[in-house]
Amino acid sequence: MMTETAQRDETPVLAIKDLRIQIAGLDVVDGVSLMAGKGRILAIVGESGCGKSLTALSILRLLPKAARIAEGRIELEGTNLALLSEKNLENIRGNQASIIFQEPVASLNPLMRVGAQVEEALRLHRGLSHAEAQEEAIAMLASVGIPDPQRRARQYPFELSGGMCQRVMIAAALICRPRLLIADEPTTALDVTIQAQILDLMKRLRDEVGTSIIVITHDMGVVAEMADDVAVMYGGRVVERGPVDTIFSAPAHPYTHLLLATVPRLDGHRKSALRTIEGIVPGVDQWPRGCRFRSRCPLATDACERRPPLDLVDTVGHAAACWHTTRLRELA
Repeated sequence: MMTETAQRDETPVLAIKDLRIQIAGLDVVDGVSLMAGKGRILAIVGESGCGKSLTALSILRLLPKAARIAEGRIELEGTNLALLSEKNLENIRGNQASIIFQEPVASLNPLMRVGAQVEEALRLHRGLSHAEAQEEAIAMLASVGIPDPQRRARQYPFELSGGMCQRVMIAAALICRPRLLIADEPTTALDVTIQAQILDLMKRLRDEVGTSIIVITHDMGVVAEMADDVAVMYGGRVVERGPVDTIFSAPAHPYTHLLLATVPRLDGHRKSALRTIEGIVPGVDQWPRGCRFRSRCPLATDACERRPPLDLVDTVGHAAACWHTTRLRELA
């Protein structure tokens, strides 16, 4: 394996370098490095408890009070967000970078009409009058597929369905045409029809606005549907990353291989049992030394007691942190 030194030709919109997040002195995110290319969609995947959402929340410094960034850089077009003051961050949040949270209904203010919530970023960051902001907000609500946007803008979140609230959240996140959109489980609790509509909407707006998107998900179907690049996390670390086609066709880490094997297939035998990954993700205070997946990995050896580096495995851009990338055929 070669040390990963090659980078993409284009300058990334976002570059996370050696990020370490601590809670109560424990590293819950440990040495994470990621890039989001211009106009590209990066999916961060893994089981619950692997550090996906904490990594996403750290970008705009929205971590829970118990968590802190202990080390690392979070560069948005060259500006290290990890060092910015709260006042300077306020100029970036909702303007240059926006986030869609997991629960749209809970994230919207129940006491404000949805139109006013979409307008808020425009009035804060662009200094538009109420009339100007209202006009743009209604146009954005229409662009995200909300019918009769003038009437919907006057309604409160409780008067809208979950899918409608998700569209409102997307409209509010995109109203200032941010360079980066972070979507944390954007289709959780939505039925499959609305989920497909939301994913199509995000891809369309990426194409029209040129926004880079980071999608946090545990749903490999969502990844296959919309991602350009994938980062697989386990135990607070990135264990594999690369282009989506490469990750799906030639995974190089046992965890990625087993994660993909758990996805139901239409061409599979209908009476065959679904594959599972043995065991559960250990608590942060129980992570094993070296490779954190070794306690659940069928390929584990004594070598795995040493931490494997995230190295290139076959092509530029595809890297995995495993001592046994050449043994994956044993898992077939």
